[in-house]
This record gives sequence, C-alpha cells and structure tokens, in this order.
Amino acid sequence: MSYTTHADLGGEPGLGPVLPQAGEQLFHEAWEPAALAIVLAMGATASWNIDMSRSARETLPAYRALAYYQIWLAALERLMLERGLLQADELAAGRMLHPPVPVARVLHAGDVAATLARGSPTTRDEGPPAHFRVGDPVRTRADAVPHHTRLPAYARGKVGTVERVHGRHVFADTHAHGLGEQPQPLYTVVFAGSELWGADAAPGLRVSIDAWQPYLQAA
Repeated sequence: MSYTTHADLGGEPGLGPVLPQAGEQLFHEAWEPAALAIVLAMGATASWNIDMSRSARETLPAYRALAYYQIWLAALERLMLERGLLQADELAAGRMLHPPVPVARVLHAGDVAATLARGSPTTRDEGPPAHFRVGDPVRTRADAVPHHTRLPAYARGKVGTVERVHGRHVFADTHAHGLGEQPQPLYTVVFAGSELWGADAAPGLRVSIDAWQPYLQAA
C-alpha cells in the first residue's frame, strides 16, 4: 500500500529557504479564526485523534495549492465525511440538511480556555523499556514507510546522538491509523547539519529531532 505525504517538505530541494516575516499576523483572512475554532471544537468531540487529523491533512491531494487554514478545513471535511458526521449534500449546500449525529464529547464555550491550557498529554507508563541512553550514537531508519510518520525524510538513514530520553509516549505512527496508542520510548536526537545536508549545511549547524524508538537502531 502506498502512502503519499505532502507535508514532509523540510529539506526538499527546489522550495527555497524559510524566511520569517517580521510582525507576521496570526490570521490573514477574516474567516480563519472561525476555521480554527471549528477544527478545535470538532477535535474535542473525540471522533478522531490528533495524529489522525495530521494524516488527513498531509494526504490531501491539493495540499500544496491550499493556504494553511484551507488545509485544516479540507481535512476536517474529510474526517467528518468518513465518520458520517457530515453528508456530501450538506457540504454542497453549505448548511445542515440532516439531524446531527451524537458525539462522545462537546466543548462548551466556557470550557475552552481551561481545555486548551490543559492540552492532551501523550506520556504513558506502559510500553517497552528504553534501549538507548544519553550520548549513544544512533542511526534512523532509512526506508520510507507506507503510513503517517513523524520522522522527516531528510533525516532517514542518518547518524545522530541521543541528547534526551523523554520516557514513553503515544506512538504517532500507529495512533494515526486506528491501531492504538502503542506507547514507545521517545528521544531527542541531535544531528550535525553536515550529516543531514552535506556541504550545503551552514557551518556548525546542529538539528534536534524527537524520534520514537522504532525509528532508531544503534550506530
């Protein structure tokens, strides 16, 4: 089965540098705050998890042609259609045509601030033991995988050093595809820029990546 992600653009040639804009606004269109609110409210219903939403966004065929919040809305439409929370005729009409489908939870306006402040911790007590310690050299897996993953393509097959051990966390690769949390030890691994990009890297550049244990092997 093939899995094409359009979001893994870091280090991809031909796209040019990321240039921060001084004083850049959080929102660029009047509808964008409402889009953010709708996505957060629907995420709080527990109809899907954060990794499922990331997978839905990154596999949108028109990903590169869409603005940031257009991506969020398009993925929300996909998630709701797949779960029967929205019907195609309602999407076409731009309004509700069928009775609402019950959801597990509802985020009320008065609870928004506390809910966002609390977040959704991903640390877990269960799971396999950590195989690596701070200072250990490790190599990331070199192969692409046919599913959502948090290992960027530019870091595949590269050697770095374990900088921190974070304990066990929900494993995004399985969580995104309904295969359960399957917690795995999570590490911060630091790479020399030259290891990732060769002679094109800025002198002295170091890049840190959070990587789950299944991404790594001893170097």
